[in-house]
Amino acid sequence: MKRAFDFVAALAILSVVSPVLVALAILVRVNMGSPVLFRQVRPGFGGRPFGMVKFRSMRDAYDGDGNLLSDADRITPLGQFLRATSLDELPELWNVLKGEMSLVGPRPLAMAYLPLYSPEQARRHEVRPGLTGWAQVNGRNALTWSQKFSYDVWYVDNRSLWLDIRILLMTTKVVGMRIGVAAGGQAEVESFDGTN
Repeated sequence: MKRAFDFVAALAILSVVSPVLVALAILVRVNMGSPVLFRQVRPGFGGRPFGMVKFRSMRDAYDGDGNLLSDADRITPLGQFLRATSLDELPELWNVLKGEMSLVGPRPLAMAYLPLYSPEQARRHEVRPGLTGWAQVNGRNALTWSQKFSYDVWYVDNRSLWLDIRILLMTTKVVGMRIGVAAGGQAEVESFDGTN
């Protein structure tokens, strides 16, 4: 039932926001060049890798020695806006249609984190990753890693269609009010090292 709900809802959302997707793609192309989409391998259900797509929010910029500049130096004003409003996440609806993601579930993190999880934290991969999740509506980037993982595992143990609907409704408020957009004004959240 969850998969059917995800597919129908993602298709409906895409049909409504398709003009927005086109407009954003043009803006990204004009402001940052190609590619318009940022693709990265992330762990999905069972930790299996899949290619997640988002709108690009950072430019390619290097120092005098040819090293890539920090995320804070590469993110553009448009990219900051896309992240603050979560519009950069809209292309992930394609991942939902393909069955690689769900509308609701733990957010897909870096592949490099997989060996760092405790057995309890790794339980977040017992469900498909989501565009939004219980952690995102309970603090988002303002949470510590341990808090995020605790919320993720709580969702795994308590998931239901009604909880998904509740989280989707809560997400509209969180995104609209830009709650927990960035931790301490950083462009990127602190990396997980297995202890933080």
